[in-house]
Amino acid sequence: MPGERTKYAWRREILATRAALGPAEHAREASALAAAAALLAGADEVVCAYVPTRGEPGDLRMLDALRERGATVLLPVTGAPGPLSWARYAGADSLRRARYGLLEPTTETLPPATVADAATILVPALAVDRRGVRLGRGAGYYDRTLGAADADARLIAVVRDAELVAELPEEPHDRRMGWALTPGAGLGELGDSPARAAE
Repeated sequence: MPGERTKYAWRREILATRAALGPAEHAREASALAAAAALLAGADEVVCAYVPTRGEPGDLRMLDALRERGATVLLPVTGAPGPLSWARYAGADSLRRARYGLLEPTTETLPPATVADAATILVPALAVDRRGVRLGRGAGYYDRTLGAADADARLIAVVRDAELVAELPEEPHDRRMGWALTPGAGLGELGDSPARAAE
């Protein structure tokens, strides 16, 4: 409908708000996300996650909390546009600078199909709506990757509380999230079902 906010407008607004967030508030939110993440997985579970960067909510404490619970944490390794490869997170010392300003593990790179081993997948997002529609940065890496995830895996968008919104624009290739993780509310279920494949 005319007048609806576009993905571009949503991205611009959210990135500006994140850029204006003070370091103390970011640290407070990161601490809350780490405490919530500690409850997401137990020993011997595989969690696909990511290193928050460029104003994204959270920090390495979120990953360390999962490892302390005994989970195997896998992080994305970027390459040519397409499904993400993965590598095991072995602590802050195992990370190196990579393309797009990201931090990636120096451990062995695993194939994209490894995502199917994960019971829980933490997905970076600029926003997510209550139906589970996620707004990413537009590169499409996760849309290409999540098709190989186990049908029962929990797909969790990690956002700030104000970034959980009523409705976002959706395209046919978008993969819906089943949950949102926010600093204030913790883990909350979205939509009608835990996950929905692209239609």
